[in-house]
Amino acid sequence: MKCLITAGPTYEPLDGVRRLTNFSSGRLGSELASFLTARGHETTLLIGQQATFRGERHASKVETFTTTANLHDRLQSLAGQPVDALFHAAAVSDFTVGKVWRRAPQGELTEVHAGKLSTREGTLLAELVPTPKIIAELREWFPRAWLVGWKYEVEGGRAGVIQLAERQIADCRTDACVANGPAYGPGFGLVRAGGKLTDLPDAAALFAALEHLTCGAG
Repeated sequence: MKCLITAGPTYEPLDGVRRLTNFSSGRLGSELASFLTARGHETTLLIGQQATFRGERHASKVETFTTTANLHDRLQSLAGQPVDALFHAAAVSDFTVGKVWRRAPQGELTEVHAGKLSTREGTLLAELVPTPKIIAELREWFPRAWLVGWKYEVEGGRAGVIQLAERQIADCRTDACVANGPAYGPGFGLVRAGGKLTDLPDAAALFAALEHLTCGAG
């Protein structure tokens, strides 16, 4: 089976020297790639340049990405290649930085243009603009592949995360979604269309279930 795995964070530039990113380490996607490689599958791992996980990465091919746009372009460039399963575990930035304004003592806002924003400008306000959803384009790029997304949530409860995972499957035409994070609680939920849920206690169980599912036995 030819597998494509994304892992780790994207980042968005605030200015020429600063970045907006998230806490994703890239560990889960890296370990999934190593698991699938050990099982004899051909794997390509796309890992965020800012990933902090320093464990071994066993994959047929390892490449890095930077911004959300960069990851988008890398995935799109692979669209013509045969892919049997795509595991989109990357923590894609939900926002990029738009305009930046300086606020005067009287309250007026003046847009700031600078390669490096200076503290001498005083209090600055940055606009956060939602990034395009890469997962929404995967079905068009990889029409025959098994597509597995991720839904990591901090707030709410397990039922809410599962509902969001089901919505992702419906909206993005993916085959499954891995639900996890503080809102889900311990372990992982492997969610499929039609309300099918498999609760898995740890990463090892998740990896085995994903292979079982995508190899056609699930």
